[in-house]
Amino acid sequence: MATDRIKRFSVIDRLFHLSLMLTFIIQAATGFARVYQATAWGKSLSHALGGYDTCMTIHKTVGLVMIAGFMLHTLILIFRIDWKNPVKSLLGPDSLVPNIQDLKHLKERILWSVGLGKAPSFDRWAYFEKFDYWAVYWGIPLLAITGLMAMYPLTTCRILPGWALNISALLHRAEAILAVTYVFIVHFFVGHLRPMSFPMNEAMFAGSVPMEELLEEKPVWLKRLKHEGKHEGMKAGTPLLWFRVIYLIFGFTALSTGIYILINGIIYSRSINLH
Repeated sequence: MATDRIKRFSVIDRLFHLSLMLTFIIQAATGFARVYQATAWGKSLSHALGGYDTCMTIHKTVGLVMIAGFMLHTLILIFRIDWKNPVKSLLGPDSLVPNIQDLKHLKERILWSVGLGKAPSFDRWAYFEKFDYWAVYWGIPLLAITGLMAMYPLTTCRILPGWALNISALLHRAEAILAVTYVFIVHFFVGHLRPMSFPMNEAMFAGSVPMEELLEEKPVWLKRLKHEGKHEGMKAGTPLLWFRVIYLIFGFTALSTGIYILINGIIYSRSINLH
């Protein structure tokens, strides 16, 4: 049954997000089981996941899956670029690449926050959504390179001196802690805990958003869709009840797991093993 909803994410986008969710949470759990191995929580987490050796096997295997997903995602992004007009394609309103307009919106948001102006009106992507995307995107290559160096130390030492392994291990764990902290605090807040989205932003699961949400958060995008004659073609139906129940259960489970890892990570932060 058609309703006043607008399609926001393609099936491919949603599948990539689902894959990233699953792999990231698995990597966070298995990685923290190692980082916090000296604590009671780290030991219980490792035991729940099948033991220390099993945790490391899962961590390495899922890490390779994450790398493959990242490479495929990047390849799709490259193919989505309009190479006949690359500047417009990369800096246009449908692109996640930051531009001058984002700086203007940030300035407007700051002024609005202190009562000196009106709130910015966003197109398809808000500046904080772009920051959220790139904060995750840039971290994956660093984790991938340092992780592969740890997985293949002999090969690494044929190219780099042995002390590079120590530096890569430190970088890997520091970036992993930073990524977990960012995703489970900033991303969860931006995506789900803001007043408009609380208690969960369903757009990435449903693939669409209600019209009233667009009118409040992204009026410029809605106006542009109507001006370009794409509004009717972007309409979507309400998610089926059974599908909504499934993705809400899954989504809240993922949120709860992330918050559980974050809270325990903070509680036991003085016992972090960075060696």
